[in-house]
Amino acid sequence: MADEFADDPKDFTQPPSFFPYDEDEEPEFEGELNRQLVEVHFDHIVISETEDSKQYYVLLTDGRRHLMIVIGGYEATAISYGAEGAQTDRPMTHDLLVRCVEALDGEIDRVVIDDLFNKTYFAKVYIKSGKEEFEIDARPSDAIAIAVRLGAPIFAIDGIPAASAPVDRAV
Repeated sequence: MADEFADDPKDFTQPPSFFPYDEDEEPEFEGELNRQLVEVHFDHIVISETEDSKQYYVLLTDGRRHLMIVIGGYEATAISYGAEGAQTDRPMTHDLLVRCVEALDGEIDRVVIDDLFNKTYFAKVYIKSGKEEFEIDARPSDAIAIAVRLGAPIFAIDGIPAASAPVDRAV
């Protein structure tokens, strides 16, 4: 697994290996990041077990490529419950947030995984209320847990970003 993170973090001309392009579809990066949005969909949770620990990943796909983000066990449960439509006796944190937004006549419009810095992903949740739109900073795992509950679209910056270091964790 270490080989897949062997990209040189100083090579800003190629996207990182965890969001691979087909060889004939590699985008051209000319010193600028490709900031186009690509709609991705929750695929599934991956659990990697060793004798000493478990590592959880959320797998997103655009149908051709995959993006795997390291998440915690609680976050994996929250995303899985949301994707399955599972009901709990009491609302989970993500359910509570959705209910609060709805009670204030807002709606979750979309979530965007918009950056990768210092091996950590960043995301935004976009909330519409009337004619206003609010951009809320979020952990990608929380944003995805909210999106799967509502069927809200999930987007990622294409190449997330190409000028990033290889990822070994995200929150």
